[in-house]
Amino acid sequence: MSVAGEMTTSDALLATILKSLEDDKAEDIVQINLRGKTEIGDYMIICSGRSTRQVSAISEKLAQRVKDEFGRTPKVEGKDIGDWVLIDTGDVIVHVFRPEVREFYQLEKMWVGGDAPAPQS
Repeated sequence: MSVAGEMTTSDALLATILKSLEDDKAEDIVQINLRGKTEIGDYMIICSGRSTRQVSAISEKLAQRVKDEFGRTPKVEGKDIGDWVLIDTGDVIVHVFRPEVREFYQLEKMWVGGDAPAPQS
């Protein structure tokens, strides 16, 4: 697959992920472009759910949507606890947090420094 083809796939995956998060009422969605910064993926998405139940539900639905639409089974960690769930789709890494846990770890600052983009509601 060409580099252009890979970008198209990762951009389509990103759009599907963002739509899924919005549909499931994820809050404070932040998108970080990782291209040229790391080899772990093209994008990182960080968002919040209001409760452990919502964090788990957002994550479960997102993983199923990626599998249904792209034929990929993402790696999912932390869904049973529901404080912080990591969904690794290969090109896009998604972190779904409870707000208190997100505030504690402050992943946005790690990747974009003190100039983190404002969360989108």
